[in-house]
Amino acid sequence: MKKDIENEMEDELLSEYDFTQMSGGVRGKYVERYRSGTNLVLLDPDVAQAFPNDAAVNEALRMLIQIAQRQQLNTMVQQRE
Repeated sequence: MKKDIENEMEDELLSEYDFTQMSGGVRGKYVERYRSGTNLVLLDPDVAQAFPNDAAVNEALRMLIQIAQRQQLNTMVQQRE
């Protein structure tokens, strides 16, 4: 099984490709933008159907955070009583 995975990962580029001849490329051009906050998530189709856009997902998650925080506070208060 491991050997099959290794074979899939082999370089498929032809030996004729010589990237040293390419001009204009800048190594690490987008690395800072990437490091600053890439956070992509793939939603399952049934979940994606409930949320038309990223704003709707963010709003729902913020509401869930608030509910969880309130629940945690209520639990703490009840334990003190």
